[in-house]
Amino acid sequence: MKLPIIKHLTQFIEDNDEDFVIETIETLENLTEVSSLKDEELDVIGELISNMYGALEVNKMVKEGSSKKEALNTFMSRVLGSIDK
Repeated sequence: MKLPIIKHLTQFIEDNDEDFVIETIETLENLTEVSSLKDEELDVIGELISNMYGALEVNKMVKEGSSKKEALNTFMSRVLGSIDK
C-alpha cells in the first residue's frame, strides 16, 4: 500500500463519490479471473485493489469524525502493525 495513492484516492472520493471506487474494485477483481494474466499483472491489480480498499477505509474514518490526516496516519499504523506481526 502506498500512502500517496491512498491520499489521492481519498480526495477523489471526497470530490466525487465512493461508488466510483467500489465499482472500479469490482471491475478489477473480475479482471483477476482472466487466465492469461501474468503474475506481475496480477500483482499490479492486487496493489491497486488494496490501495482502493485503503482509501475507502480512510474515508469511513473521516465520515466518523477523524481528520483526514489522523485517519491516514491511523490506517497506515494499522497496516504497518499487521506487517510487523
